[in-house]
Amino acid sequence: MQIIEHFMSLSLIRTVLLTAFSFCSAARSLSTSVHLQAQAKSKKTLAKPGVKNIVLVDGVRTPFLQSGTTYADLMPHDLARAALQGLLNRTGLPKDAVDYIVYGTVIQEVKTSNVAREAALGAGFSDKTPAHTVTMACISSNQAMTTAVGLIAAGQCDAVVAGGVEFMSDVPIRHSRKMRKTMLSLNKAKTLGARLSLLGSIRLAHLSPELPAVAEFSTAETMGHSADRLAAAFGVSRLEQDEFALRSHTLAKKAQDGGMLSDVISFKVPGRDIVSKDNGIRPATMEQLAKLKPAFIKPHGTVTAANSSFLTDGASAVLIMSEEKALAMGYKPKAYLRDFVYVSQDPKDQLLLGPTYATPKVLEKSGLTLNDIDVFEFHEAFAGQIMANLKAMESDWFAQTYMGRKTKVGAPPMEKFNTWGGSLSLGHPFAATGCRLVTTVAHRLQKEGGQYGLVAACAAGGQGHAMVIEAYPQ
Repeated sequence: MQIIEHFMSLSLIRTVLLTAFSFCSAARSLSTSVHLQAQAKSKKTLAKPGVKNIVLVDGVRTPFLQSGTTYADLMPHDLARAALQGLLNRTGLPKDAVDYIVYGTVIQEVKTSNVAREAALGAGFSDKTPAHTVTMACISSNQAMTTAVGLIAAGQCDAVVAGGVEFMSDVPIRHSRKMRKTMLSLNKAKTLGARLSLLGSIRLAHLSPELPAVAEFSTAETMGHSADRLAAAFGVSRLEQDEFALRSHTLAKKAQDGGMLSDVISFKVPGRDIVSKDNGIRPATMEQLAKLKPAFIKPHGTVTAANSSFLTDGASAVLIMSEEKALAMGYKPKAYLRDFVYVSQDPKDQLLLGPTYATPKVLEKSGLTLNDIDVFEFHEAFAGQIMANLKAMESDWFAQTYMGRKTKVGAPPMEKFNTWGGSLSLGHPFAATGCRLVTTVAHRLQKEGGQYGLVAACAAGGQGHAMVIEAYPQ
């Protein structure tokens, strides 16, 4: 029996809700006691004998902008190039010191299918520096980073640039399949009669375009629809979702005004103004949020435009090196990149539960507990998705029934969770978000004096990722 059929029975929902995580959705900064607790931790390291220490030297990103705004006339490689150039400027890295470049992207521009290579050449990297592009939905730049870690750990490279880019302002729109077949046949036709016959076969229906959708190929269900069903399964109310969305925007605005988002670089858009900050951060009131209608399941759904991440343009880039190489070049790294895992579940009913499955696995791999983590950064695809994951993590029943665990994972305390905002407010350029999460963890650990951070994210296809980041000694 599928998970949603279990959840939707009233008795099982009650079981989940009785063990569900009750959290404060109001915006709160870290308390002094938490800060002192983090500083007082034993400073054991996750370094392993005989294993290279791999470090995050620095990370940058272009401002994340709502699609159809200032970046509208660009192409994806323009944003990726800007992020790469920003990373070079920030680090002073000699271009010939980079051994390899890996970039993530989800919706590919056919003219620049290997956007990593095109962006690298545009940014002035040597044509002798290899570059390739990966795709893994919303964890594409996570995959780019762990690919970089693998190259360094294997002794193939010492310095790798990883990143991600997404450009939703100009997504590919295709002709219908029948029209495509006709056009390809026209291209091969050798006589006028054959061409005229093919042209005569075209019908009005052939001209209907195929529009891209954020939907699962295996189920044909949009991700928003899946989020709505997941929220209902875990009893996540509309009020809880709107409160979490308001928290995200409020904390993001505070972080932006306080200069915490230091990974954002200024970018001169050709023919337009210099862009220097994200433009999707818009704190509202609960009354304003309550007026919005359901976006996917109508009229009774709870997922709206305000408690969902919006379509975003943006790019990110990070410099990953072996510790030995970084120190030899005079760098002071920001963090160690430690253990990571990828998980996958049923894309129909567990599409967005990646963090719940990945978090305990990466903690066990690292020999840590939830209490050891000082900083949590989870990808916010939907407020309902975040809430459902937190409730799943607090449920012994879910752990026993679906995860093969004796007890619950436990949910992160909200005073440590996404305290500088998240994808709901900062924006979510699909393939660029992973680098933002990791860089934010590194910056928060430095700012708050913590030792360990944890990144987790869900992705299309029912996949997920988690990584442990360790602060570099100050």
